Amino acid sequence: MNISQKIKDYVLFTKFRLSFSVIISALSGFLFAGGGTGLEVFYLLVGGILVTAASNGTNQIIERKLDILMNRTNKRPLPQGNMSVLEAVIVVVLSLGVGSWMLYELNLNSMILGLTAYVSYAFVYTPLKRVTPWSVIVGAFPGAIPPMLGAIAVTNEFGPMPGALFFVQFVWQLPHFWAIAWISHEDYQKAGFYLLPSSSGKSKTSAFRIALSALMLIPFTLFPWVLDMVGVFSVLAASVLGLFFFLIAYKLYLTLEDKDAKKLMFASFIYLPLIQFVYVIDKYFFFTNP
Repeated sequence: MNISQKIKDYVLFTKFRLSFSVIISALSGFLFAGGGTGLEVFYLLVGGILVTAASNGTNQIIERKLDILMNRTNKRPLPQGNMSVLEAVIVVVLSLGVGSWMLYELNLNSMILGLTAYVSYAFVYTPLKRVTPWSVIVGAFPGAIPPMLGAIAVTNEFGPMPGALFFVQFVWQLPHFWAIAWISHEDYQKAGFYLLPSSSGKSKTSAFRIALSALMLIPFTLFPWVLDMVGVFSVLAASVLGLFFFLIAYKLYLTLEDKDAKKLMFASFIYLPLIQFVYVIDKYFFFTNP
């Protein structure tokens, strides 16, 4: 057995890079809620990676016959025959079991959130991708759980603060995933996936909805300030970052070109951790709660 190939297969199967970006969001919520270092952050990060890996793995098991059809996915281990379905199921079960236990060690609500994200992503969003273009909105619910999970790992309560973090990431996912859907539209069509926000495909209508969702981010990112959780620093940073992000989305509306969709996609990867850690920096260095 080629060890390096097997490691590569597991990285592809669990989509480790995506899992890593998920735990960055969870960490931001954890720190914003007042969490510190120690065993709790270890359980959150490792548990979050494992549950996310289980979600991604289950998605690939379900879609293994469709992945063969697309250039972006046909090199995955199941379509390539580098991993059996049984092995894939074992990896998913172990990842989900250990990850859920780690989240339970934080508190019951954290485990419930992790399992909710797993079930809704793997068994609701995944099949809807071939049914309706609004599947991305459904998928945005589990995708927005990480910062909420990070906060609830500390507070153990569903309150305004975890909710505000949830909605920021929820709205962010719309332009983010629609930009990806724009770039990969032709490839997605090979598998019958409908992910752009309009059945008209790469059109002005889709581009308008993408730009509108980017614009909506600005007021949503001000929610923590409205709830008196952050101060002026966050207002200024969120407004500036939001405006730049919207202008990139608006450029796509003007041109309808793939290169501008790629710019939006890359900008979204940078935008989210920036805005999330702006809140953390503001809370610890600038904001004084009256």
